[in-house]
Amino acid sequence: MMASRADGNTGSAEQRAVDDLVARIGNPDVTRLARQVEDGTLHLADVASRLSDDEVRRMAYEGSVAIINADGVATEAEQRFLAELRGALGLEPAELERATQAAGRIAGTPVAEVRQGPLPPEAMDEVILQQAILTGALEVLPDRLASIAILPLQLRLVYQIGQHHGQRLDVDQVKDLAAALGIGAAAQSVQGAALKLIGGLAGGLLGGVGAGAARIATGAALSFSTTYALGHVASEYYRQGRRLDMGDLRALFERFRGEAKTIYPRVEEQIRRQASGLSLDRLLETLRPA
Repeated sequence: MMASRADGNTGSAEQRAVDDLVARIGNPDVTRLARQVEDGTLHLADVASRLSDDEVRRMAYEGSVAIINADGVATEAEQRFLAELRGALGLEPAELERATQAAGRIAGTPVAEVRQGPLPPEAMDEVILQQAILTGALEVLPDRLASIAILPLQLRLVYQIGQHHGQRLDVDQVKDLAAALGIGAAAQSVQGAALKLIGGLAGGLLGGVGAGAARIATGAALSFSTTYALGHVASEYYRQGRRLDMGDLRALFERFRGEAKTIYPRVEEQIRRQASGLSLDRLLETLRPA
């Protein structure tokens, strides 16, 4: 929660994500902490001092790095927060280098142009489904940095759909469509990174292994349904020459998200199989422009 506020600009979507996460956890201690973060009475050094061992401290750092890099490379304010966090955690820099470098590489990946000919409608439907499965699989990975890769995949999908319908797009237009539907990068990463962090704290304050696995599965379902709905809304939007207004787009998004929730149980096992063969390094290679 502190990481999500490190740039001094907590958007409404990001705040809703934090509020929703706190409500779903349903733990009074977490609710109290959220209030303290929001009113500025909780300090980083105090939080860090309560972490029990080096593994938990590394988890805290990786979760913070994932949230901070969700909407692009860390700003100066966010870099200052991470530097303060490193000092408060008291870990050796070498122990944190992998997380810092990997997050920066993913956050700095541009949206790649996808060169393809026109696809029949059923083929584009399959492209959307497979990308939704891939983003769901990222949430299953134990690597807390995996959530950062979800937004580049979603943006690339929208770009690909726009090309399919003969639209000339730039990355800002693609991001604007996602933002209009309430798909904030930071909001998604707050959910994804925090669910993984909580899942990793098996046996701790927030529940055991079963509870952690359930929260990670919830993250996979959320990412799958969001990507699925975004893809189909983009397809309708660009097919109709960008003539749909925001009200129409949001209504479509909710309709397709509901559809995705009925599909998810049928693809859940496929998501887990795909996650078993995924690595962030290989995925990053596929995101780079040719």
